[in-house]
Amino acid sequence: MKYVGIDIGSTASKVVIMDEEKTNILHKKLMPSGWNSKETSMDIHRWIEDLGFDFKDISIVATGYGRVSVPYANKTVTEITCHAKGASHMFKDDVTVIDIGGQDTKIIKIKNGNVIDFLMNDKCSAGTGKFLEIMANRLGISLEEMFEYAKKGKEVKISSMCTVFAESEIISLMGKGTPREDIASGVVNSICTKVVSLVMKKKESERYFLTGGFCDSEYMIKELTKKLGKEVFTDENARFAGAIGAALLG
Repeated sequence: MKYVGIDIGSTASKVVIMDEEKTNILHKKLMPSGWNSKETSMDIHRWIEDLGFDFKDISIVATGYGRVSVPYANKTVTEITCHAKGASHMFKDDVTVIDIGGQDTKIIKIKNGNVIDFLMNDKCSAGTGKFLEIMANRLGISLEEMFEYAKKGKEVKISSMCTVFAESEIISLMGKGTPREDIASGVVNSICTKVVSLVMKKKESERYFLTGGFCDSEYMIKELTKKLGKEVFTDENARFAGAIGAALLG
């Protein structure tokens, strides 16, 4: 029996296939969620078939926004539970998980491997991947370039936490001839500020673990560490935390 975790998020979908002991990841896949979660789930189904797996010999758990669109899953589990399970598997200690997703940010406190508290920001895209994507498009650069530009820039204040108004601020700054590096620095800083304010609504933690699309950015980790005053850890598979947790719950 192999264990498959499928995390269909608002922006990206992650899949992992773990071995019989649930200790090693045999295969993993990252792909855009696209506009139709059902089509994405069928693309994943074909990928699993192409790897040569017999669906009678695998246990499949789906999570994320599109978890209800995976008809071949044995069960579905909420993303809070799966992210906590996956992060706990990687970090192996009490920690507060910061998951910055495409449409929301989750703060999950874990103790003895269990969720003891959590908070979500899903009423506004500020402080999420979507916010960064919109601002990068406005600046005419990619998401990866955004962090590179931010490293070289001098931060400018972007006061609005609303994506629409913040975009208007950026247009104004561009009109004044403000360097893209400085604007990029201001955008990344505004995301960090929003995330940290959400974290501080819960009791301060000694350790933080970053998951989601930003976990590959050393610059983001550095800025969050500076603002939190505590080290922010991550893992090479942190972006797959939800999918790993789903597989472990199979």
